Amino acid sequence: MNAEHPTFEPDYKDGRGKTFPQLHKGSRICIVGAGAFGGWSALHLLRRGFNITLVDAWGAGNARSSSGDETRVTRSTYGRNELYFRMNVRSLEIWREHEKLFSKKIFYNTGVLWFCYGENTPIVDDSIPFSKKYDCPYEYLDLAAIRKHYPEVNTDDLHHAWLDPHGGYLKAREACAEVLSCFISEGGHYIQRAVVPGEITNGRMHHIILDDGNKLAADIFIFACGSWLPKLFPAELGNIIKPTRQEVYYFGLPSDGAVTFDEMPAWIDADGVSMYYGIAGNAARGFKLGVDIRGGSFDPTSDDRSPDPLVLHAARKFLEHRFPRLKNAPLLESRVCPYENSPSGNFVLDFLPNSENVIVVGGGSGHGFKHGPALGEIVAKALAGESDVPSLFSISGQ
Repeated sequence: MNAEHPTFEPDYKDGRGKTFPQLHKGSRICIVGAGAFGGWSALHLLRRGFNITLVDAWGAGNARSSSGDETRVTRSTYGRNELYFRMNVRSLEIWREHEKLFSKKIFYNTGVLWFCYGENTPIVDDSIPFSKKYDCPYEYLDLAAIRKHYPEVNTDDLHHAWLDPHGGYLKAREACAEVLSCFISEGGHYIQRAVVPGEITNGRMHHIILDDGNKLAADIFIFACGSWLPKLFPAELGNIIKPTRQEVYYFGLPSDGAVTFDEMPAWIDADGVSMYYGIAGNAARGFKLGVDIRGGSFDPTSDDRSPDPLVLHAARKFLEHRFPRLKNAPLLESRVCPYENSPSGNFVLDFLPNSENVIVVGGGSGHGFKHGPALGEIVAKALAGESDVPSLFSISGQ
């Protein structure tokens, strides 16, 4: 993953991949949703010569979306799943390449620190062979090393830690805005409108309906609208995509020694239950703590986003335990960033059942943002006839 390494072009075929019908250049493709999945799919498809229209109700990286908020952790640890490891490697390459086009820093290579409770932590341990294979090895830290390098961390209930020095975090909403800007500057057509899917007759959707009453026709429709997918297609996706309420908090750092927190890597607490995670720095925004355990069902359009007192209380108890100096730290702000979960936790990239020209891209399940560039590339390669779609992403396989 180092800058001097050659571009990594992974083969995503897994032996049971699905082949999409190949489109001719110039084919009209309408993509609904300008978040991480939709925006990158639009950009990759545009560069392959397709006629792309991108539509979003509230704008790229808007506050309601799963791609909103300031930051997202980027990690390579996926246990024995080499596909996601490869996708992370490829995505980081694309992020780095596009920082030059954006003229803005998007990826912050702080590293990711995994707090491990026992001798074995499969989600990390089983990824170690891949970290060596792709030349991005992890670093083992015993308790003495953790205390030396990260003195703010309470290690009393830990066995060790792993540092992924190649990970870090991404500027989320800014990245979405930059991808959209790049898409427009390269000739893509963008419309900010809410949409209603058109009727599917004889296996085809002929148009979508914009909220101003106009209809938009296309050869292929791609719906990459995250937590809104089950609202648009309740019969087909209501039992596949489940949006949940996920809370994120920003706590104030102490004035004495704040820099020791700011310089910490992103971190993940691998307790196997709550799986809290956080980003310590982020432009003096505060100490970010995210709740990864799945929350209650959530309507991304209308549900209230005030913090749940019980969830906040539990998060504070964890914060005080793992980072004792942050006991009684003031809550500076909070957010609800919905997950759009698939049953398996795998992404969904497939044709909508009973349709031959409606494609669904979703199932981010709390880990999708960092993979946006690679997943968008998979979408584009599939429709250009360059590669198959991994079988893990089929609707029937969920």
